[in-house]
Amino acid sequence: MSSPASGSNRKASNQELWEQDRRHHVHPFHNFVSYDKTGSLIMDKGQGAYLTDIDGKEYFDAVGGMWCTNIGLGRKEMVDAIAEQALKLAYANPFTDMSNEPAARLSAKLAELAPGDLNHVFFTCGGSTANDSAFRLIQMYQGARGKPEKIHVLSRRDSYHGMTYLAASLGGKASDRVRDFNYIEDIIHHLTSPNFYRADEGMDESQFCDFLIDEMEQKILELGADKIAAFFAEPILGSGGVIVPPEGYNRRTAELCQKYDIIYVADEVVTGFGRLGHWFVSKDMFDVQPDIICCAKGLTSAYLPLGAVIFSDRMYEVLGNDKDRWFASGYTYSGHPVCCAAALKNIEIMEREKLFDNVREVGPYFEEQLRTLLDLPIVGDIRGRLFMMCVVNVKNKETKEFFPPEVDIGKRISNYAEQQGLIVRPSADLNIMSPALTMTKSDVDYIVSRLRKAIELTTEDLQAEGHLEP
Repeated sequence: MSSPASGSNRKASNQELWEQDRRHHVHPFHNFVSYDKTGSLIMDKGQGAYLTDIDGKEYFDAVGGMWCTNIGLGRKEMVDAIAEQALKLAYANPFTDMSNEPAARLSAKLAELAPGDLNHVFFTCGGSTANDSAFRLIQMYQGARGKPEKIHVLSRRDSYHGMTYLAASLGGKASDRVRDFNYIEDIIHHLTSPNFYRADEGMDESQFCDFLIDEMEQKILELGADKIAAFFAEPILGSGGVIVPPEGYNRRTAELCQKYDIIYVADEVVTGFGRLGHWFVSKDMFDVQPDIICCAKGLTSAYLPLGAVIFSDRMYEVLGNDKDRWFASGYTYSGHPVCCAAALKNIEIMEREKLFDNVREVGPYFEEQLRTLLDLPIVGDIRGRLFMMCVVNVKNKETKEFFPPEVDIGKRISNYAEQQGLIVRPSADLNIMSPALTMTKSDVDYIVSRLRKAIELTTEDLQAEGHLEP
């Protein structure tokens, strides 16, 4: 984010706040050199899909926080539910044989909403810890069924599964795998990204899908099915670029998992709770019955942090075959009563206001209007579904060549968008959008018109700098 202007019109208290943040606050994906110079754009208030910074400027938040402010900000009934539970019972020990009412009610609700026999819920602090905990659960499950050698895990390039050490190792997004970190590489294997835009020239979508499925099966045979514990997959890849896999891919990968006795984990941290018009999309949109669903983000619409691992009766029964077995994982804030109360109220609002109907009505219009940007010289692709969309920026539309990294094209566009009163997420060559589920068609028009202007201004700069021919 660009820094607020510092001048005589800036209130001293705002300048002081900006300096405190610049000097002391280390952000996720903090760039140590540039941030020290530019600082951050500091938000002060939020209502619905709008944010207001400390200088009083308003922005439409087309990112939805971080894929997560699904019902919108500033909901009084959410705040009231949180305050009421905090006063009644702010915390209770969640370990072993203690619980609380909101955690019990929410676990039952999630079992009701999840497809098939996913009837057991382990609460975490967010999406990263949900995927981390799912990995541990799988290792224990394989050991409990007498197959301790099944420890290898399949994932994909361009995938994102979180930022714990384990979850970051599962992820296959190149820009997240920095040179100064080590990652788990001996038992985690990354398959080709299901990004058809980057498929070999001459391949149609069906051929690309066949290639991906064949590659996965060959990897299973290479490692040995008796060595592979699980496959982690986002139904639509989120932070890796809003990549919608080829038609039939998700179902066919699930069939391979079933054929070779591999646990299928659906990472629905982004896709769950309405972003694509369903509670969960694995079954409803892609005809996949997972063994495990990991969720977070929209679970509370970001009013409080909470994640969950929802897993099958079959796995639970195997784990329960030994009276001396304990699930040796847990967090101080597992099943936190206030967070669970927030999730219950959030789900109630989604149901009462029929927000998923709005996603299914407005989403196609969002897709359609964003595709009008394809007439711009640097927009190479528009991809995604409904309220989960992405603009792909390229230097050459015919060859699909990206701009050099130093151009920082996504960030340039997002900076201009901010000037237009719009927040979109930059990610290398991409601009990602995941707005609140309350978005209207007039909001879509606002987003697209301002994003168009931001891309046009960026294009003019690139031409002036010689990065692009006029």
